[in-house]
Amino acid sequence: MLEGITLVDAHVHAARLPTLKASWKEWAEHFGKEVPLDDLYDEEGTLIPERFDEYMEGEGVDVAFLLCEYSPKATGIQPMEDLLPILEYNPERFKPMAALNPHYHHPLPEELERQMSFGAVALKLHPVHGGFAPNDAVLYPAYGLCQESGLPVVVHCGTSTFPGSTNRYADPALLEDVIRDFPDLTVILAHGGRGWWYDEAGFMTAMRENVWIEISGLPPKKLPEYYEKYNFERLARKMIFGTDWPGVPGLKNNALALFELGLKEETVELILHGNAERLYKLDAKGQRKDGAPR
Repeated sequence: MLEGITLVDAHVHAARLPTLKASWKEWAEHFGKEVPLDDLYDEEGTLIPERFDEYMEGEGVDVAFLLCEYSPKATGIQPMEDLLPILEYNPERFKPMAALNPHYHHPLPEELERQMSFGAVALKLHPVHGGFAPNDAVLYPAYGLCQESGLPVVVHCGTSTFPGSTNRYADPALLEDVIRDFPDLTVILAHGGRGWWYDEAGFMTAMRENVWIEISGLPPKKLPEYYEKYNFERLARKMIFGTDWPGVPGLKNNALALFELGLKEETVELILHGNAERLYKLDAKGQRKDGAPR
């Protein structure tokens, strides 16, 4: 809990270090200077579940969504299987997100169903690191399965400095085709258009009922500036808290900074947990409301 309020971190990279490129480790060390990685990882570069759980408890995180990623050209491979020890240690706190890369997985629906069997609360796509456009028709069978299953799709929408990244694929406008063709699909813009596309992300979120902004990797104090063209109170009601851990200078501090933006308390609570609980269909018993494991 964060000062008596439930806290959901919707964007956590709980990766094994040997699977990643040097640029990922440099990123974590540079942007996560306050993160005690040496205390959380063992000598082989694997997160120690009990220490990670204690750390998240200390930061006030009640639920953390753990990401896997299949981007060999940019960051490396963070397979779903590497998350299992953490998920098993505390299934109430830790929930996985599925991930697909059409250059790596085939057929996509079959792989998505496999990862969903581990209790995935959403599908995360990383076009920038994976080297694919989010409106590529090859992804449509996966989008169809997500729409049918009520599974949100989280898409990286923001620039990346990692070598091997293709930043043109981060443009939120590319998702207009997907939203048109899958009108009942929940689409979440991770990083909120970071870099060149804040206006596009803000407009799409304000215009489309099923589009949301996840603020991972964005300094909370800068949010009113990034979305200055919009009624910030109104737009903030469609935001989801995430940190992009470990590339964050203080998880708890990031969350507390939201209280300094002049937003209504109800709006802050929507950002910190309410929107995530509704969109990812979570209830107090640790189950997805449709009956799937959480």
